[in-house]
Amino acid sequence: MTTALLVIDVQQGLCEGEHEAFESQAVIGRINQVAAKARAAGAPVVFIQHESSFELQHGTPAWQLATGLVVQASDLRIRKTTPDAFHRTALDAVLKAHGVTELVVCGMHTEFCVDTTVRRALALGFPVVLVEDAHTSEGNAHLSAPQVIRHHNLTLSNIRSFGPRVRVVPAEALQVAA
Repeated sequence: MTTALLVIDVQQGLCEGEHEAFESQAVIGRINQVAAKARAAGAPVVFIQHESSFELQHGTPAWQLATGLVVQASDLRIRKTTPDAFHRTALDAVLKAHGVTELVVCGMHTEFCVDTTVRRALALGFPVVLVEDAHTSEGNAHLSAPQVIRHHNLTLSNIRSFGPRVRVVPAEALQVAA
């Protein structure tokens, strides 16, 4: 299997201020660890950036990749405008061009863009490894961020109807094969 790492929406505007995602700096550290493993294995690293006309306007400081995130010139970038990183983007074509058959996914926000992209990846035939401790959320009025994260780790790993499955693996235990 050829693997690619998707790093979803780890942007400055989601890592600071009133709406800072839970433990964002620790999550960024684990994402860097996972990205280093992917690069060492020769797997493509793809940074997905959300843009909107409000908080994450293209080119603004909030839209930029988060401070502390290690990015290399060989890494790929995809811009999106919906929670689905595949919808109206070149992501599927980029993955196919690199011969990718499996995805490792991490990023922000668990219950929005991570969840939607993982489900779409399954529908497109990609098995997914969700990095258990490298995705995060702000939480909401009903669930704390840790509850959202635990819920999605469990829920996504129990989806069987697409064929491909989601495996949930902590960053430290993750092994990436190109």
